Amino acid sequence: QVQLVESGGGLVQTGGSLRLSCAASGRTFSFYTMGWFRQAPGKEREFVAYNTWSGGSTYYADSVMGRFTISRDNAKNTVYLQMNSLKPEDTAVYYCAAGLIQTPNPTNYVHWGQGTQVTVSS
Repeated sequence: QVQLVESGGGLVQTGGSLRLSCAASGRTFSFYTMGWFRQAPGKEREFVAYNTWSGGSTYYADSVMGRFTISRDNAKNTVYLQMNSLKPEDTAVYYCAAGLIQTPNPTNYVHWGQGTQVTVSS
C-alpha cells in the first residue's frame, strides 16, 4: 500500500504561484509513476501531469504546459507541482496519485491522496 498526503493548496490571485507537495509513505516510492490530477465542481477529474520514477519522463496536459512543473524527490518520498501564472480556470481540488504505468488516464492510478483545494481569484 501507498499513502499519499497533499499539501500546499490555497487562495491566490490570477498570475500568482503555488507549489503543491505530495508526501508518500508505505511501499517503495521510486517504483511508481506519480501523477497530478484536478477536479473542478461539476466536472470530471482531469489529468494535469505525471512523471516517472526516475524523473526522466514527464508529460503535461496542454492546458498547463509551460506554466506547471512536476518534480519529485525520491529521497524524501515527495512529488511536487509548481504552478505559475495561475488562472481562474485552474481552480479545482488537486490530487496526487501513484500508478504503475505512464498514462494520463486516472483509472490506471491505484493510490490517491485526499486532495488539496486551489482557488484562483480573478
